[in-house]
Amino acid sequence: MISVNGVTVTFGGEDLFKDISFLVGEKDRIGLVGKNGAGKSTLLKIINSELTPSSGSVSKSGDCTIGYLPQQMKITDGRTVFEETSLAFEEVLELEKRISALTAEISERDDYHSSAYEKLLHDLTDANDRYQIIGGANRDAEIEKTLLGLGFKRSDFVRYTNEFSGGWRMRIELAKILLKHPSVMLLDEPTNHLDIESIQWLEGYLKNYKGAVVLISHDRKFLDTITTRTIEIMLGHIYDYKVPYSKFVELRRERREQQRAAYENQQKMIQDTEDFIARFRYKPTKSNQVQSRIKQLEKLDIIEVDEEDNSALRIKFPPAPRSGQIVLEVKDAGKSFGDKHIFSGADFIVERGEKIAFVGRNGEGKTTFARMIVGDTDVTRGTVRIGHNVHIGYYAQNQDDLMEGEFTVFDTLDRVAVGDIRTRLRDILGAFLFRGEDIDKKVKVLSGGERSRLAMARLMLEPYNLLVLDEPTNHMDMRSKDILKQALQDYDGTVIVVSHDREFLDGLVNKVYEFRDGIVKEHLGGIYDFLEKRRLESLADLDLKTENIVSTGTGDVKEKSKISYEQKKEQERIFRKLRNEVERAEAEIEQLEKEIEERGEQLAHPEKYNLDLRDPAIFDAYNKLKENLNKAMHRWEKASEELEAAVNVSGNI
Repeated sequence: MISVNGVTVTFGGEDLFKDISFLVGEKDRIGLVGKNGAGKSTLLKIINSELTPSSGSVSKSGDCTIGYLPQQMKITDGRTVFEETSLAFEEVLELEKRISALTAEISERDDYHSSAYEKLLHDLTDANDRYQIIGGANRDAEIEKTLLGLGFKRSDFVRYTNEFSGGWRMRIELAKILLKHPSVMLLDEPTNHLDIESIQWLEGYLKNYKGAVVLISHDRKFLDTITTRTIEIMLGHIYDYKVPYSKFVELRRERREQQRAAYENQQKMIQDTEDFIARFRYKPTKSNQVQSRIKQLEKLDIIEVDEEDNSALRIKFPPAPRSGQIVLEVKDAGKSFGDKHIFSGADFIVERGEKIAFVGRNGEGKTTFARMIVGDTDVTRGTVRIGHNVHIGYYAQNQDDLMEGEFTVFDTLDRVAVGDIRTRLRDILGAFLFRGEDIDKKVKVLSGGERSRLAMARLMLEPYNLLVLDEPTNHMDMRSKDILKQALQDYDGTVIVVSHDREFLDGLVNKVYEFRDGIVKEHLGGIYDFLEKRRLESLADLDLKTENIVSTGTGDVKEKSKISYEQKKEQERIFRKLRNEVERAEAEIEQLEKEIEERGEQLAHPEKYNLDLRDPAIFDAYNKLKENLNKAMHRWEKASEELEAAVNVSGNI
């Protein structure tokens, strides 16, 4: 569908990438990876025709459509969320007009055997198929399902877009792209503003998407779940592997090891051959062998080892001054903004050395709570008390708002540093990859990744014993995230991290606080323990009922056995019901597909079946069959998902 042909991009006399070529096929799932600044976003803009390469070209097949989600975008205000999202269906309206016009033209013709008539039928079939594919018959239901999946509430549908933050407005644009069903989706960091639940929903959507997907992401789990192919941009070249990201990392390491071994063996052979030539060059008895060795070297293809960018952050947090055992004590804390209730009843203690995560849907109060801890906003009710000798280092999510754009990189640190640390500012900046002229750049020209690194560098300026980090990995590349994670694991202080990055949290935190539906709930264990519990808890009210009965604590073994038996019976009933729904939907789909095939045959040969194609009812019936098939497919998908979830809970297979 898309062919990238010998593309070169040059900035300031230096090549960002040079002579790169690859193809994007119909159902490709491509992860575009590389360090910040490697040119990933630039390449997506070139494919989307927003930028022109210095040389080379990008060609697309005639029917290829593209949906592009940039990292930063402008959204026109003046419409509600639902109205803005409905703009995705502009193609539906055009198709409806086209279908109506084609149907009218066909009904007026009687040249059933002509090529022109056959082309009209073909065009009408294509238009109807496209109409069904992009959800024309179910547009309102599709809009609702997509917005709910991306974390919106039904009450949000009638709110105007200018009432939402940049992250939520990005979701509106993402919803519009998903609903357009383009041939190729180009997604630049789509998870940056999504919470864990929305990321999981998007994973499921993209896995089953019928078109191609090219995405940039620094979320390893997200890439592994969706992609089947990885293209890395490194030092101006690309490396294309037909595997997901984690497998790519493994194969890339093996390839470079093989290259190094082959290179070293060849270099040894060359050295031995040159030694032989030098030793026997002037001995007549060895002249034939010498000439043979010289020709051998001339014909030799020199093995090259792929270049590797080994530049990386060097993060090591200063040793944490000793604090009291209780670092943070929260009692019945709550927060409201006017009449808007965010959360209440938060009640927990954070002890010295703990590493915990705040997770939950956006808008539930995670960032607000982080700001309450550091004193940037007040508690509406209850108390949030900081422990003895606790010194807080804070990484805020909105770094763009907190750093002065006109300051240079060096000035940003120099204005807050005090004491002897000021003599080491260049070393600290160097550890965060700001070297040479980089330190004189103004903040306003830095990329998102560079701003993240600069903000993290500020945390090195003095020793803290409590780090509060709000989405620290947004805009960080894979290697930088791994290094930051290791530095936090080695850090001897207390860490509270707000994050939606599952791989980053895995192995880092051992306690999770979930912000959901106005309450804060503690979960012991790591992030994947929490996700598994969350999935099980949300299956059905059945689990909640069982939980309430068991929590009475009667201690009666007979009663508990009865509860277990009743629970099992209820689970089996739900399981049977869902299985029957799946089977009914499958039977209906099979029957509808058969009827559509028969009706298509009749339309293709109307004289054989004595059809009068001037009768609009014939086409209305055909379109109705396709609409019913689309609805049956939706019912089957929903029932199958619920059945799979029920199987996981009940243990039935």
